[in-house]
Amino acid sequence: MILICYDGSEDARAAIERAGALFPGQAATVLTIWQPFIEVVARAGVGFGVTPAIPNSDRIDEASQERAQEVVQEGVELARAAGLDAQPHVSAQATTTARAILEQANSLGANAIVMGSRGLTGVKSLLLGSVSHEVIHDADRTVVVVPSPKVAASRARAIGGGAES
Repeated sequence: MILICYDGSEDARAAIERAGALFPGQAATVLTIWQPFIEVVARAGVGFGVTPAIPNSDRIDEASQERAQEVVQEGVELARAAGLDAQPHVSAQATTTARAILEQANSLGANAIVMGSRGLTGVKSLLLGSVSHEVIHDADRTVVVVPSPKVAASRARAIGGGAES
């Protein structure tokens, strides 16, 4: 089974299309990660380590989880259209996104992880981090990172060739 990371972005859609081309007919789990509000607050550094009680945070989490369910269903439909035998899976993120992906890959017994890459470079990459880089660095299984169509086209122009479909 392959694990496909899907967040609704153009990069994630490209990853699903490539997964369908590389692994036609394979069983796949489409994974969408959502972040509980308390984790957002904790990572933002609000209160310098003290996490305040936030009114309606349960409602925020419910809405986030519902949105994740919608996103993962969209991903499953795309994966099935790409020729994969896809099932949905939604998970809350208690650590980094990359760590959550790796934990789910292990828990689900995935043989490979397929994910998109935004292709950030320079300062943006340093400031924002790179989920795909962290997954590749820490993975104990095959990881396929698919560049977004814009990044792939730009890279193809830079080397004077064309991107393979």
